[in-house]
Amino acid sequence: MANVLKHDRRVAVLHTLLEGASVRSTERLTGVHRDTILRLMVKVGTGCDVLLDKSMRDLPCERLELDELWAFVGKKQRHVTFDDDMDRVGDTWTYVAIDSDTKLIPTFMTGKRDENSTAAFISDLKGRLRKRVQITTDGLRMYATAIGNEFGMDGVDYATLVKQYEEEPIGPGRYSPPKVTSTQKTPIFGEPVEEFVSTSYVERQNLSIRMGVRRFTRLTNAHSKKIENHRAMISLWFAFYNFVRVHGTLRVTPAMAAGLSDRVWTLSELMLAATNAGTLVPADSR
Repeated sequence: MANVLKHDRRVAVLHTLLEGASVRSTERLTGVHRDTILRLMVKVGTGCDVLLDKSMRDLPCERLELDELWAFVGKKQRHVTFDDDMDRVGDTWTYVAIDSDTKLIPTFMTGKRDENSTAAFISDLKGRLRKRVQITTDGLRMYATAIGNEFGMDGVDYATLVKQYEEEPIGPGRYSPPKVTSTQKTPIFGEPVEEFVSTSYVERQNLSIRMGVRRFTRLTNAHSKKIENHRAMISLWFAFYNFVRVHGTLRVTPAMAAGLSDRVWTLSELMLAATNAGTLVPADSR
């Protein structure tokens, strides 16, 4: 008879991964073999993708912030050769949208940072919204084209916020974040309220991901080796963030703040829900 990992140990494995531990660290802490850890992560992460796709619909968001988060799979872009599958290795970007009020992540997408990925991300976002929204992005020009095509120039209030930074310091402090010297807010479509033109929440969310998902930690060897593993862990993180993790300021989960849930889920409940949902086909946009 096959050796099946007990429920409590599966929860412990997922909890360790979601606290920023690498797969090998999780193996040492839980005593579960890394191959078993990866299989569990992919299975639950795939189910989380389906769960999020089904639940993040008809959302009451009013103000959204969008950004992209860099990582790499297999090898960094400068080491990619013509013999490699360009879609599976190299620089990989995760597009993220966050609701400024509820801190909900309505959608995300992992792929290359190009026009096709940007257009697919914006199209998926639009299909999840209930009403007109205000959107803020950084200065990535592909956003303006994608937002204009999907929402129309009169269907959204959209502005960009571009930050200027001081030159990177030389010496011992060169890995410290550069200081912002100025910001420029530019309305693009509609009538965005200047007071709400901000990317602070989505940038803070990027920090949370880097702290909670080891694959995004810079200057380490904890990067993803396979794109499937990368996407599965990202889906697991965002489902955990939306339904399980209580927001420090709101004192509830983002899903509760958005009216999508009436309680804080446990990680065990999320794992069971994702396992059941994983029998379905994941969303193509992810």
